[in-house]
Amino acid sequence: MLELAGVLRERVLPELGSHAGRAHQRDGAGGDVTFAVDELAESSLEQFVAERAPRMAFYSEDRGLVAPGDATDVLVVDPIDGTRPAMAGLESACVAVALAPLGDGEPKMADLELGCVMEIKSGDWYLGARGAGVRSSRRVAIGTESDMSRMFWAYGFRGRPVRPTVEVLGDLIDTSSVGGGTFEIGSQAFAMTRIVTGQFDAVVEVGSRLIDDVPGMREEFLHVGGGQVLNNSPYDLAAPWLCLVEAGGIVSDGWGEPLDRHRLLGSSHEFQMSSISASNLELHAQLVAAVDAGVKRLKAMRG
Repeated sequence: MLELAGVLRERVLPELGSHAGRAHQRDGAGGDVTFAVDELAESSLEQFVAERAPRMAFYSEDRGLVAPGDATDVLVVDPIDGTRPAMAGLESACVAVALAPLGDGEPKMADLELGCVMEIKSGDWYLGARGAGVRSSRRVAIGTESDMSRMFWAYGFRGRPVRPTVEVLGDLIDTSSVGGGTFEIGSQAFAMTRIVTGQFDAVVEVGSRLIDDVPGMREEFLHVGGGQVLNNSPYDLAAPWLCLVEAGGIVSDGWGEPLDRHRLLGSSHEFQMSSISASNLELHAQLVAAVDAGVKRLKAMRG
């Protein structure tokens, strides 16, 4: 897992901040634009698996599911989680790799055995193993902050209609704007591993919940996404989810329910996941309540 993440990092690292990497190639299997730098990483993934693990299946943002007939395990890979930060030369871009048994062809989050996140710019890494904790090149220092007015947290806006999303998160943003800090950093894997390091207290992303709970929201997401729904897919969440849970953090879907039964091998809305991540149970409960209130407020505003 670490070797694969390292190979993908080495392929992308020279391209950080490169304007050539911003060229559009096509739409990937996940529906998002495939940039030139994405294609470099995806090609390296395909080559590595073919040479080193030819009997292993993989699912990636661009290729979808690639599975030999005798595959028993599957890698769930986002070769660049945070493509836009990578193209801008920022640090919030990661390789995310997770491993699960293929089983009946419908593995779920609960089946994950390993999750690895590697920061492209720094090379720092996090490796979570089911039931065995998390190893990291950095000190694991998950926080204990339970006061929302003092929390440091992140959320995601790209591909989400900003006005309704802000209506749901607005009270949280206002509450933490003085004594804490709010961030939109462009990578779910980077944001969630900041909880592992103690830099963040929480990460909240509720796009999928808005579509399911608020009438008319799917059409707005399709408009913003150029005909695609661009919420977080399993390849975005699988690796950082396992790392954070094994570090002692709390992660749920946007309603506060476990993510365990969500399927891994897909990218459409039916597979996508909202998520509320926190460093501790008390803070997580407050975040779920705040999101519930925000969704109720948005539904009332829209009649």
